[in-house]
Amino acid sequence: MKKLAITEYGKRRQQLMQLVGKNSVVILPAAPEKIRNRDAEYLYRQDSDFYYLSGFNESEAVLVIAPGRKEGECLLFCRDRDPLKETWHGRRAGQDGAVQIFGMDQAFSVGELDHYLPGLLDGRQTVYYTLGVLPEFDTRLIGWINQLKAQERQGVVAPAALVGLDTVVHEMRLFKSEAEIAIMRKACAISAGAHRRAMTACRPGLFEYQLEAELQHEFIHHGARVPAYNSIVGSGDNACILHYTENERQMCEGDLVLIDAGCELDSYAADITRTFPVNGVFSPEQRALYSLVLSAQMQAIAVVVPGNSWIAFHDVAVRTLTEGLVNLDILAGDIEQLIKDEAYRPFYMHGTGHWLGMDVHDVGRHKVDGQWRTFEPGMVLTVEPGLYIAPNNTDVEAKWRGIGIRIEDNILVTADGCDVLSSGIEKDPDAIECLMKEQVCS
Repeated sequence: MKKLAITEYGKRRQQLMQLVGKNSVVILPAAPEKIRNRDAEYLYRQDSDFYYLSGFNESEAVLVIAPGRKEGECLLFCRDRDPLKETWHGRRAGQDGAVQIFGMDQAFSVGELDHYLPGLLDGRQTVYYTLGVLPEFDTRLIGWINQLKAQERQGVVAPAALVGLDTVVHEMRLFKSEAEIAIMRKACAISAGAHRRAMTACRPGLFEYQLEAELQHEFIHHGARVPAYNSIVGSGDNACILHYTENERQMCEGDLVLIDAGCELDSYAADITRTFPVNGVFSPEQRALYSLVLSAQMQAIAVVVPGNSWIAFHDVAVRTLTEGLVNLDILAGDIEQLIKDEAYRPFYMHGTGHWLGMDVHDVGRHKVDGQWRTFEPGMVLTVEPGLYIAPNNTDVEAKWRGIGIRIEDNILVTADGCDVLSSGIEKDPDAIECLMKEQVCS
C-alpha cells in the first residue's frame, strides 16, 4: 500500500512549531479503540490530526511537541513492547520504534504521562490542545495545569492560555503537499476502478449489496482495506435519499442506481458518485435530468480556479440547474426570482461540494473573517451537484418522480486551474451506456 515517507510527518511537525512559537506546547492524544459489540473492536482508525503529525497508527499514545526543548522537541508517549500482548493483538512499535521508525526525538511509556507532563507544561505560555474530543483526557490536562498552579509560589509557571490545536492544524491540512496529492490520486484511481467494476456487473435482479460487494472487492484488492465512508448504493426511489446506506433493495428494469463510494488509502479519502441505468440504457426522462446535472457539474468545475470564491461554483451549479428545470417545465417563472426564492431546493437541497483529504468531509473553513474563502493551489474538494425528484412529489409530472441523480468528482486546485483527480471513470451518458454494454466506443 502506498504510504507517505516518515520525513513528511517530520516536516509537518517543524511547520507546526514555527506556527505556535517557542513559548508553547502541543499536546495531542491518539484516538481510542472503539467497541463494536461485546469484546469485539472496530478496525482501528487513528485520529486524523494525530496521524497527520506522526504517521503513528496505534492507540494509547500521546504526541507532545515542545519547541526549543533541548532534550528533544517531539516526544511520543506510547505503549511498551509486550511479547504476550503482541502475540494476541499484533505488533507494537514501542519507545525504540517511536524514535527509530517514526522519527521522534524521544519516547516514553504512556504510563509515565502523569510523571512527565507537568514538567513539559512548566514555563510554557500557551498549550495547544483541542478540548471536547476526549473528555477524560481534558480532565487529566486540566489537572496537570492545576497542579502547576498550586506550585506557583515555588517558582513553577503554569500555562496562561489554552488554544484549540485544530485551529492551526486544520489550516495546515487544507493545503495538500505533492506527496499527499499522489496518495489521493491513487485513492481516486482505485475508487474509479471500483465504480467501473460495479457498472459492468450491474443488471436487473441484482441486489444493491451485490454492487457494494463489487466496490469492496476492488478497494481491498488494491490495498485499500476500508471505504472512506459507508458506501451508498441507492436504486430507484432510494437514490432520492441523500445518505442511503441500507443497500438492501433488489434492482429492477428501468431503475437508475446512484453509487456514492470511495476508498481510504493511507488515511486519505476518495469520494466519487456516479449514477447509471441498471439495464444499461437511460430512459428519455433519466437522460434529460442526467444531462442537466452533468452540465451543472462541468460548469461548476470550470470555475474552481485560484482566486474564485468558495461559493462561486455552488452559484454556477444552482443557476444551471434552475434554468434546466425551467426548460423541462419542472419549474416555472423568472430565473432570477426562482434562484432568490430557492425554488430549486425541493430538488437540490445540498451544497455543491466540500473539502476532501484525511476526512471525507475534510477540515478547513469555508469563510475567513466573514468572507467566502478563495481557492488556492493545493486545496482539494468535491464538486457534486444533483437532482432528486421525490416519488411522492405531486407538483411534478409522474414521469419525473423517483429519479435521483448525483455526479461527483474530486478536484485539485492547481496554479493555473484545476485537475480532476477522479477522471478515470466515465460520466458522459453515451460512454456509460457503451461501458455497460462492453462496447468499444470511438
